[in-house]
Amino acid sequence: MRACAHFNTIGDRALEIEPMRQRGGLVTEPEWTVEASLKRLADDIGLSVATVKTTRWVASRWPKEHRSPKTASYTVHRVLANIEDEAERFAAIGTPPDGKTRWTTDDASRRVGQQVETPITPQEKVTAIHSLARDEEVAAAVTTDFLRRPQVAAKVSAEDKVRVVEEFTRDESVAATAATSLLRRPDVAFKAMSDDTARFQVKPRSNAAGKPVRTSTAPAPSPRPSARSTGRFSSWTWSPPATPSSPPPAAPYPACGTAPWATTNARSCTPTSPG
Repeated sequence: MRACAHFNTIGDRALEIEPMRQRGGLVTEPEWTVEASLKRLADDIGLSVATVKTTRWVASRWPKEHRSPKTASYTVHRVLANIEDEAERFAAIGTPPDGKTRWTTDDASRRVGQQVETPITPQEKVTAIHSLARDEEVAAAVTTDFLRRPQVAAKVSAEDKVRVVEEFTRDESVAATAATSLLRRPDVAFKAMSDDTARFQVKPRSNAAGKPVRTSTAPAPSPRPSARSTGRFSSWTWSPPATPSSPPPAAPYPACGTAPWATTNARSCTPTSPG
């Protein structure tokens, strides 16, 4: 009954007053434009102009001989009106899906690829979440809650995780904190420093004058390759600089009475020039 009321009382009446026209046609006087005519009709029946325009369009898509109030409501007719091909549209309205006797609004929305009111499949649920999370604050809260669930984070692909980390570390302070924490993990630090490009991007700190800042006066230790190696990069270990050994003790002087000494008296020895 509702479908017939919308079609016969509103849609057909609006279509009778203002038939559908092709875009770019002749423009009549402002008083008798389509907008003005439909507004006058909307005021007479107590509906909005938008409602009158919609029912007029739906009625134009469903001639009376192709309407099926027994198998579909007016809402289903409105949704299936988006099927461009007329033959396909007229055939669809009389054949509800899955052997059902009537169309539901969600079935019609699935037929034309629109969002459903009650999502069932994973993709429909994802679409519903995206629709609800269009607000930035809602999206941030939902993302935070999802990332707190380890089983959810584990299913995220490596590429998406990298992209998320890059987005989160656009802030310099956040990036510095994250980099510090990551470089404290030996395996991560080794893989990062094995990348020539990443290693060469690390520059020494500079003071206000633009000169490098030395953090220590001690000479930098030389890297010494260890026994283990992976590919063309070796694992390096640092060893402290060698401590110089003590000088060898001086040789004792020759005993008195032996060259180059000469005995001058019983109490003392004085060196003599050789030869």
